[in-house]
Amino acid sequence: MKIEKHNQLIGLDIGSNTIKAVEIDHTGKELVLKNFGIIELPNSAIVEGMIKEKSVVVTAIGNLLSNLKIRNKNIATSVSGYSVIVKKVNVPTKRGAPDFQEKVQAAAEQYIPFNINEVEIDYEILPKEAEGNDNRNSPIANEDILLVAAKKEIIEERISLLNDVGLAPMVMDVDLLALQNVFEISTDAEDRKGLNAIINLGAEKLEINIVHNGISLFSRDSALGGSLLTGAIMTSFNEPFEEAEAIKLGWKPVEDISKLRELFIKLVLDWVSEIKRVIDFVGNTYSDEPLKKIFLTGGACRLPGFKDYLKRETGLPVEELNPFKSLQTKKKFDPNYLNYMGPQAAVAVGLALRSIADK
Repeated sequence: MKIEKHNQLIGLDIGSNTIKAVEIDHTGKELVLKNFGIIELPNSAIVEGMIKEKSVVVTAIGNLLSNLKIRNKNIATSVSGYSVIVKKVNVPTKRGAPDFQEKVQAAAEQYIPFNINEVEIDYEILPKEAEGNDNRNSPIANEDILLVAAKKEIIEERISLLNDVGLAPMVMDVDLLALQNVFEISTDAEDRKGLNAIINLGAEKLEINIVHNGISLFSRDSALGGSLLTGAIMTSFNEPFEEAEAIKLGWKPVEDISKLRELFIKLVLDWVSEIKRVIDFVGNTYSDEPLKKIFLTGGACRLPGFKDYLKRETGLPVEELNPFKSLQTKKKFDPNYLNYMGPQAAVAVGLALRSIADK
């Protein structure tokens, strides 16, 4: 869908270790990638989603956008982690009913494990047709909604951060929904049908989103991020953070390969175990359909051995979700570079697909 130039947004993914920016031109018949860039952060700048060194992050964002020569100040960004809840909920009344908002609020209070006064709440009414369970003629009037809640403090923190850079935050999304945007444009119609898993492996998180016909059915976050391996390498090999990252990425050799392999295997086993638990839970609780495919995103998803082991243990096809697949690119972009950076760029691309006119 075309988006007028004045409504287009820069997708800015503020992660724990890196910040990614994406600019997409929506004005033509095809989506065109205008800009993509990434900048690293010190490991102490953002911890568990909370900004600890604001001036460092402000400078990094400013430098990134300046280097990319991005002039648009209107931003779509996102939050994730333990401060964010995304859940499919049934509201026992129809949209338009006088008590609909009250019922949504009651559902939120039931499912959100925070003080309701400390969170911002939003929701989207899900189409019955997409679930294959059209109950419009049911004597029980109800609506299924996708409930989204985030702690006010983390939202206010991100808004303040962007304002300090001289930017205007127009859309505050969540990583999970940004990745669903990418899923929609980067897969064919057949792949989007049925039950699929979108798994995002970042520095400090493992996000699992089970989608049914493109709609989130169940999601779970855990703190099993790639930084756990970095920390284990720091401890086992007595290395500082930067050197441990280099070892993890294969840029720096170590003498005790067997010890390093054990650390890799432990994290891979933990990831696969958590993913299998979610798959089994969804299969037993929410759907009679088998899971079709697993799509991977996030900078840590390429940890050696992880993809093959996940495929072997689940018996499912596993592939990376390439956010640049359906975008037209200019000559300045190296296709090999975009392919390599795809997993890290997925959230930022999903954010750049949003517009000022979005809810």
